[in-house]
Amino acid sequence: MSQVHERTIGDRTLSMEVGKLALQAGGAVTVKFGDTVILVTACASAAPREGIDFLPLTIDYEERLYAAGKIPGSFFRREGRPSTEAVLAGRLTDRPLRPLFPKGYRNDVQVIITVLSADQENDPDILATLGASTALCMSEIPFSEPVSSVRVGYIEGEYVINPTFSQLQTSKLDLVVASTRDAVMMVEADAQGVPEDVVLGAIGFAHETNQEIIALEQEIVTEHGQPKKSFTRDEPGADLRQAVSRFAEDRMNEIIATLEKSERESAIGERRQELLERLGETYQPELLLAAFDEEIKREVRARVLKDGVRPDGRGPTDIRPIACEVAILPRTHGSGLFTRGETQVLTIATLGSTREEQRLDTLSPEDSKRFLHHYNFPPFSVGEVRRMGSPSRRDVGHGALAERAIEPVIPSEEEFPYTIRLVSEVLSSNGSTSMASVCGSTLSLMDAGVPIKAPVAGIAMGLVMGEDGNYKVLTDIAGIEDALGDMDFKVAGTAEGVTALQMDIKVKGISLEIMKEALAQAREARLHVLEKMRETIAESRPELSRYAPRMYRLQISPEKIGTVIGPGGRVIRSIIEETKCTIDVEDDGTINVGSTSEEMANRAIEIIKGLTKDVEVGTIYTGRVTRLLNFGAFVEIMPGKEGLVHISELADYRVPSVEDVVQVGDEIMVMVTEIDAMGRINLSRRAVLEGTSGPPKPVDAGAPSGGGGAPQRRGGAGYREGPPPGARRRGNGRPGGFEGGPRRRRPDRSFDRSSDRPSGPPPPPRPPYGPRRPGR
Repeated sequence: MSQVHERTIGDRTLSMEVGKLALQAGGAVTVKFGDTVILVTACASAAPREGIDFLPLTIDYEERLYAAGKIPGSFFRREGRPSTEAVLAGRLTDRPLRPLFPKGYRNDVQVIITVLSADQENDPDILATLGASTALCMSEIPFSEPVSSVRVGYIEGEYVINPTFSQLQTSKLDLVVASTRDAVMMVEADAQGVPEDVVLGAIGFAHETNQEIIALEQEIVTEHGQPKKSFTRDEPGADLRQAVSRFAEDRMNEIIATLEKSERESAIGERRQELLERLGETYQPELLLAAFDEEIKREVRARVLKDGVRPDGRGPTDIRPIACEVAILPRTHGSGLFTRGETQVLTIATLGSTREEQRLDTLSPEDSKRFLHHYNFPPFSVGEVRRMGSPSRRDVGHGALAERAIEPVIPSEEEFPYTIRLVSEVLSSNGSTSMASVCGSTLSLMDAGVPIKAPVAGIAMGLVMGEDGNYKVLTDIAGIEDALGDMDFKVAGTAEGVTALQMDIKVKGISLEIMKEALAQAREARLHVLEKMRETIAESRPELSRYAPRMYRLQISPEKIGTVIGPGGRVIRSIIEETKCTIDVEDDGTINVGSTSEEMANRAIEIIKGLTKDVEVGTIYTGRVTRLLNFGAFVEIMPGKEGLVHISELADYRVPSVEDVVQVGDEIMVMVTEIDAMGRINLSRRAVLEGTSGPPKPVDAGAPSGGGGAPQRRGGAGYREGPPPGARRRGNGRPGGFEGGPRRRRPDRSFDRSSDRPSGPPPPPRPPYGPRRPGR
């Protein structure tokens, strides 16, 4: 029988229903907040998976576009692989849950979150964690305690619990906190450069709100929970531990004190092999290796806590040597190489037009984004061999973290009308490649000439906690400290404040006091890294790379958009073909023109302005003759705008034939005399000529052809075209012919196809109007 449990969180109702859907799952709960609804199920295999040394937990976040009333835009009209948002939501759920499983648990666990309804105001990602926690606690799976997650915004100086998508547009902070009854488990945030104390206050505020939701979860588990299956971990015996301790005692300093990562890993591998050869016949190999790894972990942590000495010899707050370079690739738009110790990341910046922005087909109300950061982690970066393929969930998560850290300093589209893509290539990895990607991204953006608001740097903080409550916060953790420590706390920001952070822990929560110390220590480290970056490049270059497109923006009336695009896109395609530019037209009349050639961009802008400029009556234009008809000539006075010069307006004298005055391709000056109700433009050349020259001198009609001087072109100076003596205008009023003069060919006359000449009697000879052209 289904039952609904409710709590008021913020200004909305959170409801959780059990006993209605997915009854065969190990645990199932339906979570509703606003009109957003998700179904969360949890199942585990009956037996552990052999041959692994990790918890096989899988979190599948399934976006169903029907939840938002959408049909997928793919060819098959079906959801495919998870989107970036789905991968991030799955990671957001996985990270606080994983530490709460018992150590050594090797049964496959699968949690599936299916989004059934999305109101596009309440993000379903925060509901996934509390739904997964409730489903796991209700099931037989040995999951220790409930965990809850909430989002906190910071709007007009006030903290807001679970802000909507629209509220986040004006929030300076987007913080997600997962916590148990006793401590914080996970933090994820992006911010607009807020101070550390604001972040810390938001974490405490979220932790308090989580207690209300945890109480709701506990209520459900009490009423509907199943008995937990017993789980006993195979622990190495005391005699085995002593044997391994004696073996490692003389070799531990050699292993831990090795500064180079590759040398240390090689030494550890040799000692592990030696241990198996010596004690493998007496004890189980798996337990031997587990005890050996525990011995290394114990020794590393003891040195940090007692002596304040880290494996590579640094103190708790020391940062590895930093080197920065820019412009190391000749043809890219911008490049930056950031090296910190053995961690090295090369980031490349590419600029494109706004039409190249990413189109989104997700449950989010956003449908596009113009700033992208992608992260690649090839196997050679850690000296390994493995199959190359699509980005892993880790790659997607690290790329998104660096993207969130950089996005607050990216100029707006109005200030910088480009699509920006950053790609971080990890060339060598020994701790915190995601924060190195943040630093490399800043270097490449400044090298590309992107006017960022401020440089951004990142640092990774670690933690080692002792059993007696003693602890040490470590700055700039290396790989071994990440693996053997208790926390990975990444903090990125400008000199003014935090822009992104991410905290993952391996213990059952940490206190706010530890987080406060870590944030303060991270700030000092961040300022140090920023200073090193400024020594290489202090600000963005004043100009873009010569290989980057130049983007120009102009504004036209929205009513003129159709004129620029043309029927079926014919006009805009012709402009693109002629100028080789990219042209993006927005609904509000904004037009972005992009080209690597300034000359071609200016040509495209000139054409667009000509298309959208209004023609004014009485204005004189220089145009090109495009077509000739028997009653006049069409002249293009602006790109895409033609007008008719009637034959009677071609000259300030009588013109019998249009061809006698102009030819296609001629450039002539014309005046706009009228724009009729249908928008047709009437032009006049005669109006321009009148007053600029006197009447042409008549020529004696009886003068012999070519006599009395050089031959003269019809219509030229000294020549006046007129009707033959006694000629009358035809009664039909059609221009261009006179009775007694030559008549146009009639349509019903027969033609000799072989000669293409009329087969009837020839027309009467044309009366002399004046001097003929030479050769006639």
